Amino acid sequence: MKKVAFHTLGCKLNFAETSTIARKFEQTGYTKVDFAEQADVYVLNTCSVTENADKECKQLIRTIKRKTPQALVAVIGCYAQLKADEIGQIEGVDLVLGAKEKFNLPYFVEHLGKQEGSQVHSCEIEETNQFVSSYSIGDRTRSFLKVQDGCDYTCSYCTIPLARGKSRSDSIESVIAQANEIALSGVKEIVLTGVNIGDFGFTHNSDVQKKQETFLDLIKQLDKIKGISRFRISSIEPNLLKNEIIDFVAASTRFTPHFHVPLQSGSNAVLKRMHRRYMRELYVERVAQIKKTMPHACIGADVLVGFPGESENEFLETYHFLNQIDVSYLHVFTYSERPNTEAANLAGSVPMHIRKERNKMLRILSAKKQHHFYQQHKGSIRSVLFETENKNGWMHGFTDNYIKVQAPFVKEQTNTIHQVCLQKINENGLAEAVLYAPNLAV
Repeated sequence: MKKVAFHTLGCKLNFAETSTIARKFEQTGYTKVDFAEQADVYVLNTCSVTENADKECKQLIRTIKRKTPQALVAVIGCYAQLKADEIGQIEGVDLVLGAKEKFNLPYFVEHLGKQEGSQVHSCEIEETNQFVSSYSIGDRTRSFLKVQDGCDYTCSYCTIPLARGKSRSDSIESVIAQANEIALSGVKEIVLTGVNIGDFGFTHNSDVQKKQETFLDLIKQLDKIKGISRFRISSIEPNLLKNEIIDFVAASTRFTPHFHVPLQSGSNAVLKRMHRRYMRELYVERVAQIKKTMPHACIGADVLVGFPGESENEFLETYHFLNQIDVSYLHVFTYSERPNTEAANLAGSVPMHIRKERNKMLRILSAKKQHHFYQQHKGSIRSVLFETENKNGWMHGFTDNYIKVQAPFVKEQTNTIHQVCLQKINENGLAEAVLYAPNLAV
């Protein structure tokens, strides 16, 4: 049997799509192997949010060529859509597929095969208007379920609309069917993913935008599914995180008290230059509403430092704003110029060494805020989904409110949910735990 190996860069959405494409290969007779092993076909599912993702993609291609020069190398994903011809010129690349073509990768491999030079198949992003259902399975204890794709927002720094097209969604009926498939596999937790999942329900037909279903409708239906113990909402925009969604999660026994709400900047002036659809005052309201209904909830935030024109005072606005509000951790990104974005042409480029200094300051702040959040829950009883990996005699998992837990490895407890008592926060920043009710597993 032929072998295929995958390497995924970027977001949970990419992992969901990689897993779906891998299953298509398996249906045509391929065996999926680890990326470090010898394979007949290597697939890179790429990201292009940052310059580092581009560089990593090129390094991986060179590694494959040295290791297995006869293998077919295919590049798909956001970078492949944005820079199809450029990737096609990289030595060692055989096939480049854009956003519309990537789900037909097994067909292209079987019918075109390895030829002299690279083959590039990439349509204009305006032609990418179909939603392709995807979910990950088998790679992790939890499953990433794609419910939405594309974005209609015009943030001045972002290439995602250029790489993934307009906002479009699955139907609730289809999402429910896939969630039931995932449940049959024994997975206990599903993470809902998308580019802009709060926009769920929008479809584009003949350039007419029509909202048929809402994200609130979706999570209400998912909450009824048997066999899945937990649903987790991935990143959701603050302007789309309505009180009704927060209240529903607070009342649900399956949707976890964990929200990741992008901020990007704590300065209203910078938010305006970014073309974000909210001001910092709305963000304060969203955090306050979550904590009012779920005091134990974990709240994460995305922050982008070094945006063009970001002055020292504007950065300090962001720093002090984040220090004051009750968020639990930060994902900090350093701005990098992306071609064909409005921000790339803005004046006031921030020197790279200053961008990196600001990134470091916020990462230190994030560590402090996470430690404080963990300490708040020391001595409490939380439910933990233990993962399957044995790391030097320890197993790890996350509580419902996203505290990472460490406990002695017990094989029978993997992929099960247990009530634990969080005893202390160790030197690695993990919560050490003991089972609170050893005989009660889900």
